[in-house]
Amino acid sequence: MRNKNNPLNDLIDQVKSSQIGGNGQNSIIEHDYRIEVIRKAIHLVSLSIPITYYFVSKTTALILVVPLMVAFLSIDIARYYHKPIEEWFYKYFGFLLRKRESDKEKKTLNGASYVLISATICILLFPKLVTITCFTILIISDITAALIGRKYGRHKFLAKSLEGSLAFFVSAVFVIALTPKIEYQFSEYLIGFAAALVGTVTEALPADIDDNLSIPISVGTVLWLLYYFILPSLNIYKLG
Repeated sequence: MRNKNNPLNDLIDQVKSSQIGGNGQNSIIEHDYRIEVIRKAIHLVSLSIPITYYFVSKTTALILVVPLMVAFLSIDIARYYHKPIEEWFYKYFGFLLRKRESDKEKKTLNGASYVLISATICILLFPKLVTITCFTILIISDITAALIGRKYGRHKFLAKSLEGSLAFFVSAVFVIALTPKIEYQFSEYLIGFAAALVGTVTEALPADIDDNLSIPISVGTVLWLLYYFILPSLNIYKLG
C-alpha cells in the first residue's frame, strides 16, 4: 500500500499534476533539482547491468538485456502513435521526461531506452572488461556530473558546466580505480584515466547524440584501442 506520508510520493504527485502532456510542454524536470535527483536515483538502477555482467557470460547478459531493450523500445515508440499507450505512459512517467524526450515531432526516445540500447551494443562489441568499465562510468559519472553541474555549475565548459565536467572526470577516475583490470598494472590505470578524460569531453560536447550512447561507446572504444596499442601483451578477453 502506498504511504501517503512519504515526502517522495508527495513530490511525485506534485510534479505529475503539473505535467499536462508531452506535446511541447516544458517539463518541470528542466527546472526542479529535486526531480533531477529522482531521475538520477532511477538511473542508478542501471548499475545492475555491469554488476550482473561481471558474474555471467556474454550470452546470458544478452538474454537478460535484449528482451528488456525490445520491451522498453516498443513502448517508447508506441507512445507516439497509440493514444491509449501515450496516455498511460505520460500518466505514470511523463513527470520524469525532459522536454526533448517528449517532442512529438522529433519522436526522441527517452533515457531508459537509450541505456538499454547502449548496454546491448557494448556487450555485443566490447570485451567484458571494457563494457563493465565504460558502462559503470556512464552510470556513476553521468549522475555525478548532472547533480553537481545543476546544483553548483557556474562556469561554462563546452555545452555543459566546468563544475559538472570536473565531477564527471573525478568520479570516472574513481570508477577506473575500482573496476576490474587484467593484471592490475599501473599502465592499465593510466589508459583508463585517458579514456575517462575522453568520456568527460564527450559528455560536455554540444552533440545531438544521447549521452547514454555517446559516453560508453566513446570510453569503450578508446579504452579498447589503448589496450590494443599500448598493452598488446595483455589478454583483454581475460574476463570474457
